[in-house]
Amino acid sequence: MKINVNQLSTHLKKSLAPCYLVTGDEHLLVDEALDAIRAAAREQGFTSRDLHVATTGFDWTQLSDSGANLSLFAEKRIIELRVPTGKPGRAGSQAIADFVDVTDSDLLFIVVAPKLDRNSQSAKWVKALDGKGVSIPVWPIGLRELPGWIAERMRKTGLQPDRDAVTLIADRVEGNLLAAGQEIEKLRLILGEGKVTADDVGNAVANSSRYDVFKLVDAALGGDAKRALRILSGLRAEGIEPVIVVWALTRELRTLASLTDTVARGADLANGMRNHRVWQNRQALVRNCIGRHKHGDFHQLLKSASRADQAAKGQTSSDPWQISTDIVLGISTR
Repeated sequence: MKINVNQLSTHLKKSLAPCYLVTGDEHLLVDEALDAIRAAAREQGFTSRDLHVATTGFDWTQLSDSGANLSLFAEKRIIELRVPTGKPGRAGSQAIADFVDVTDSDLLFIVVAPKLDRNSQSAKWVKALDGKGVSIPVWPIGLRELPGWIAERMRKTGLQPDRDAVTLIADRVEGNLLAAGQEIEKLRLILGEGKVTADDVGNAVANSSRYDVFKLVDAALGGDAKRALRILSGLRAEGIEPVIVVWALTRELRTLASLTDTVARGADLANGMRNHRVWQNRQALVRNCIGRHKHGDFHQLLKSASRADQAAKGQTSSDPWQISTDIVLGISTR
């Protein structure tokens, strides 16, 4: 059975399926869906959780062993499997399908994967999960729907934003839901419940943290490697999700790469910055950064950003913070 993520809460109030498949690339929404399933399971007596991550070389017997071990304990357990690539292979597909068959009232099986392509959606393991349990595809929030999502989320936390406050947050995060969620949480902690204006948002953002991803980007653009690395270290110490840092760096690198392409074609950089909507107060930073680099540098850094993104999403074993450090240095010093 397939349901929309918005239907999950209603579904869980009625019943708990023996298995769930949660797929999507919006990490905040995926994590919240998983939290809701786990919470419902705890209410029904599931007291422990085994986690498996099917990276390259994963031994699929570990999954079947988890099921076999259940007979040794008189407890309800959650077996959670993460498939970072969304493609477990033939052996993995069979192992998942076999495991679905042994799920019962004492064993809850949860599989997590990124957005599945058309071929994967018809794979044996997906059909097995969908046939016995519930499949929950988590779709991204579009830019048009983002203000409504932000407003609703703020209201759920006790905040009462006006339209300008919502617009300011939406413009700031530019579609990154993790960043939006963190902005809202900061506002709740700083302002408490009640009405929120655009001025409140601006003041809270300015005072909430000296280690800000946007300050990180600007420090790197300005060539201040020491300050940029200090901010990056602070972000890590504050527990900021690395995917947010990678998103901010990637966003800036795409603009820089496009602008260097513009200059290489002989076009005017000032016009290019206007076309890319680079704010007036940042144009000197951008111009300075482009002046320190040769054509192709930002494209190379974008490749590193792609690796950092995969690492931040758990798709590789690399350290996203180390790759981000290399990117920051690359932007700052070249």
